[in-house]
Order: sequence, then C-alpha cells, then structure tokens
Amino acid sequence: VQLQASGGGLVQAGGSLRLSCAASGNIFSINIMGWYRQAPGKERELVASIGNIGDTKYGVSVKGRFTISRGDAPNMINLQMDMMKPEDTGVYYCKLDYPQEGRSYWGQGTQVTVSS
Repeated sequence: VQLQASGGGLVQAGGSLRLSCAASGNIFSINIMGWYRQAPGKERELVASIGNIGDTKYGVSVKGRFTISRGDAPNMINLQMDMMKPEDTGVYYCKLDYPQEGRSYWGQGTQVTVSS
C-alpha cells in the first residue's frame, strides 16, 4: 500500500488550504483514512479521519474549521482547511487503517505553514 499526499504549503492566518491523499495497492473496502499532524516539539495528533461509510472524527482544535471527505476516486480523501490559525502549522501525514486486519500505513508527510 502506498499513500500519495498533495496540497499543503504556506497560507496566512484566516486563509484556506486543501490536502488530498490517494491510496494505491492492495486496498480493502473496510478502512479508515485520515490526517494527522506533528508540530515541532509536539506529538503527532489526529486532525480528522473518515471511515468507509463516511463516519468522521475530528480533533478538538479543528472542529468547525476543517472538513474531511471522501474523494471522487476510490480510496482518496480530501481535507479542506478553513479559517486557519498559526497553531495549525506542522507536518501533515495521511494514514490508512485496516481495523479488522490491525494494519496501518503512513504517507510521507506534507508541510503546512500558517503565518500570523
């Protein structure tokens, strides 16, 4: 399984960015895909995740500002980030979980920087 992330970059506070992640390889239908982020000196944390039936989960700090969705293509997810804050800065990682198989895969990470 490979995860290819795109998007990210530099944005001013209050602005928007969109991340996308596409999974390829041996993909099982029952899965959870999501985004995690890691700021310098901090632990990696959940940003948002979405299950194969569309059930979503968000980190407390991004609720109401970020929206995760399944893409038009199979095994693709999008993360729309609005009203961004400097504390949203970090490396964002795409993750694919197979809860029934107990396996997880990570993408390579993409930098998101929000300037004040």
